[in-house]
Amino acid sequence: MNLLEDKMHMWIDSARYVKAIPGIYVLYNRKSEPIYIGESDNLQKQFADYLDKDFDGDECKQKTHSYQRRFTDNQKEEKENLLEQFREENGKLPDCNSE
Repeated sequence: MNLLEDKMHMWIDSARYVKAIPGIYVLYNRKSEPIYIGESDNLQKQFADYLDKDFDGDECKQKTHSYQRRFTDNQKEEKENLLEQFREENGKLPDCNSE
């Protein structure tokens, strides 16, 4: 289930190379199920922190296999809209947003 129009990227292969600009992102597990919807003022820094610190020990996010991202200056509002859309379609939030 792709939540964004962007193509799916493999986490380990390309997460370090995302641009250092604001955006929203969706993390997916091996089954391509969305597990987390997030936003950042700097996607490159956020993803580098996730990689360097192994998601700060967050076992839910450690299941990340792939991701999508969309660059935007309105990331907080777009994240909330995407979370609401996901909840309406699935009756719940993605697993890692629920904790």
